This record gives sequence, structure tokens and C-alpha cells, in this order.
Amino acid sequence: MANSNKFWTGALTALSLASFVSGALAAEDKPLWEIGAGAAAFSFPSYRGSDQTNNFMMPVPHFTYHGDFLKADRHGIRGSFFDSDRVDLTVSMALSPPGSSDDIRARSGMPDLEATFEIGPQMDVTFWRSENRARFVKLLLPLRTAFTVEGSPKDIGWVFHPKLNMDITDIPGMGGWNLGMLAGPLFGDKRQHAYYYSVAPQYATADRPAYEAKSGYAGMQYLVALSKRFPKYWVGGFVRYDNLSGSTFEDSPLVRQKNYVAGGIAITWILGESSTRVKVDD
Repeated sequence: MANSNKFWTGALTALSLASFVSGALAAEDKPLWEIGAGAAAFSFPSYRGSDQTNNFMMPVPHFTYHGDFLKADRHGIRGSFFDSDRVDLTVSMALSPPGSSDDIRARSGMPDLEATFEIGPQMDVTFWRSENRARFVKLLLPLRTAFTVEGSPKDIGWVFHPKLNMDITDIPGMGGWNLGMLAGPLFGDKRQHAYYYSVAPQYATADRPAYEAKSGYAGMQYLVALSKRFPKYWVGGFVRYDNLSGSTFEDSPLVRQKNYVAGGIAITWILGESSTRVKVDD
């Protein structure tokens, strides 16, 4: 992949982190948009199941937007098609960084892993919400199609990631800090799993036999994020735990580690904001 593609993929991934770990108080007047910049540090495996970890720092943009349809905030970047007191229908997006096979021992001699972009509908079902709307428990049901980020993008299947989400705004005893927790299984079709875990016969070696990945269960994922908005800047971070035990591809020779911890921290400074104020209701 060209260096410019890697840069933009990294920037978008960082923006996703900055959006997620930054927070806004529920049911409060906020600027329609905010822009800023900052820095983030990440620690991620080369891919889910890899025994190698990538640690890196990079500059990140900060952008929040609270429009009627398009929203970008600590819950990510999304478009809202339908919004009721209990059920929301939105657009879900996700990104994953590229991985060079020259740097990944398990994939030596195999094609590089391109960065991927996922997009699709998401239904959110609210089970409980506090009277002031500062705390809630939701079931998130995103179904996304994945594409490689390259000159000629390739469709690499779909991902279904139902998860339970609990958000606590303004944690008791920790004024202004926001806590978000997510947990749920992942599922993918054959093309999605084959992209990461299949080994074609021409790439088979003595310690990496040919393998054909199947569709189905892809493990569990748990995430905790903590953030706080100060007058002129945001600060936050997250920790994610993945467990691939029981997945349909756990016996792939490319799965070298069945559980791992990933994470990141970010700080961004607010450089400008809209004079238009809107009611933000999480």
C-alpha cells in the first residue's frame, strides 16, 4: 500500500479513537461542531490472533458534529435514519490499519493485509436510561460490509458484532469523567475470515500448512473507555480485550495467540467551535 494511503488510514483510525474517548454531557447545549488537534498513542496486534504487537504515536484530528442526521462524537461517526425513545437506526462504520507481511512473522511471504473500511446499518435498542439521560444500557446491532482501502478496493465480506453497551456520564466521585463499556461476540462470513486466516496452497510451508477458514463465530470482545472534557481540551483512553477461543478459525496456523489486550490514549485541544448551539441528548 502506498505511504499516503497508510497515512490517511492511520489518521482516520486515530480520529475514530479521538471520537470514541472524547465525551459530552447528556442533554446539554453544545456547539454544533468543534475542531481541534492532538496526539494519540496506540498498542494493537498486527491482526486479531497475531502474536506481534504494534506500538505507535501519531498526531490526530479532533472533530465533533451534532447534526440532525450526521453525528460525530464519543460514540463514533454515524448517520441517524430513525430515532425514537427506545430504538435508533443509524449507519455504523469501522476501520482497521494495514499490516505488512514483511513485518509479520506468521505471514512471511504472504500478501500484505490492506487497511479495511467497514460500513453498514446499526440498530440500537435502549433497555434502560436514567431520568436525566446521563446513563444508559443499550444493545447495539451493527452489520457491516468490509472493503480493502487501496487503489482497487475489494469486497472482503461482512461482519456482525452485537454488543451490550453501558455508558455512565459524570461518574460519581469523579466529576466530569465519562465511562463507556462494551461487550459482545463477533461473527463473519467465509470471505471475511479467509482474508485474515486462510492459507492458500502456494503459501503453505512446513510450519504453516494450507488452511481454509470458515464462516461463523469469531470470538468475544470487551472494551472499556474513560474520558473527560476540560474547558479547552479532551483527554481519554480505552482498553480492549479479545478472546478467539471457540472461533471457527482458531485452528488456523495464522492464529498465534487466542487472547490479548489492546489500548490507546489521546489528548486533543479545541481550536475552534460553532457559534450555533444545539441540544445534545445521548
